[in-house]
Amino acid sequence: MPLPAHTKDVDDPLGPLPREFARIMRPELPGLIKEIGVEVTRAFPEYAALLSGPNETAIRQGVEQSLKAFVDRVADPDASTATRDELLRTFGRVEAYEGRDLNTLQGAYRLGARVALRRAKDLGRRFDLSPGLLLTFAEALFAYVGELEELSHEGYMEVQSRTGAAGEVLRRRLLHLLLAGTPLTHATINSLCEQSGWQLPAEVTMIALRIPAEYVQAGLPTDVLADLGAPQPHLLIPGPLTAERRAMLAGAAPGSSYAIGLTVPTEQAADSLRWARQVLQLVDDGIVPDAQVIEAGDHLTTLWLLSDPALVTQLAARELAPLDKASGARRARLVETLHAWLTTRGTAHEVGSMLNVHAQTVRYRLRNLDSHYGDWLEDPDHRFALEAALRALHLQGKDYAE
Repeated sequence: MPLPAHTKDVDDPLGPLPREFARIMRPELPGLIKEIGVEVTRAFPEYAALLSGPNETAIRQGVEQSLKAFVDRVADPDASTATRDELLRTFGRVEAYEGRDLNTLQGAYRLGARVALRRAKDLGRRFDLSPGLLLTFAEALFAYVGELEELSHEGYMEVQSRTGAAGEVLRRRLLHLLLAGTPLTHATINSLCEQSGWQLPAEVTMIALRIPAEYVQAGLPTDVLADLGAPQPHLLIPGPLTAERRAMLAGAAPGSSYAIGLTVPTEQAADSLRWARQVLQLVDDGIVPDAQVIEAGDHLTTLWLLSDPALVTQLAARELAPLDKASGARRARLVETLHAWLTTRGTAHEVGSMLNVHAQTVRYRLRNLDSHYGDWLEDPDHRFALEAALRALHLQGKDYAE
């Protein structure tokens, strides 16, 4: 479809781009996001480590929002950029926490723009776009990059003004390196420990805080590493969480709820934080009861069973396949009985009491299950897989008839 002619408006760099151009740009976004990620991490290896660290989600969302907001503004010049703005400020905060200046981030932005421009030239050939339109796109794109740089600069200066002391920047960078899985013998970690006066412990306990986490750091002892400005604030506590440490947390974060990860060897700090964050997500999903303080260690089986919901669905489909020919309601009753029997290994009377049905009904259903499963229920591996899958479905609140 030919795009209409347009007139340049110098006050709004995106004004000259016809709105129809957004329609051909939008389908390119998923592939463009991946291509930019590859190019940027190749040119700037430090970002490859960040993409496997605690800020991975925010970084990926920021890239997606930056590109989406550009296209949205072409389609609608009045489109809101509030989400994008905050994520771009977060990029600047991360750079400050990592102890870098903004040159690297600005270089990454400009590289991303060049990748996008390369993609636009391909679109130009495919859709027979005019050279004038592509030139206008390039001008708008690099003006947009300047806007992104300014937002990140705001976030960077916010951290600089709040933290001030170079020691806090060093400690945050140390925390990020520990969570990125950097070997503890790495010279940079040893150097940062020495510069910040922090002694590397044998074990740590990670704390995942709920947002907001303002006013926490003032009450933290000097050996606790913290990143409270991250999208998902977190703390590193050296060693196990003793009664004194718990009292410290209660006093330092009176208005914040948080999840406590497991105490692990320091090189496994990222695992402890991941489990703590997963528990908070299970609370949000209504699976784990909410509380101000939630212990990941109290929910290990739930964490394990729900660590890969898609895989649980596949496992359940395989193990319940013998019941596929049963009608929905009948299948649900059989699966419910199977779950109760596998969970309790009880008698027909005990299972019947649990299900609020007569023992004879339970016997009838168990014979029915035998006819469907045959020797499967005698196989320990199948019984274990069945019980794990059914427990996971129960935790998720899935309908047995599904």
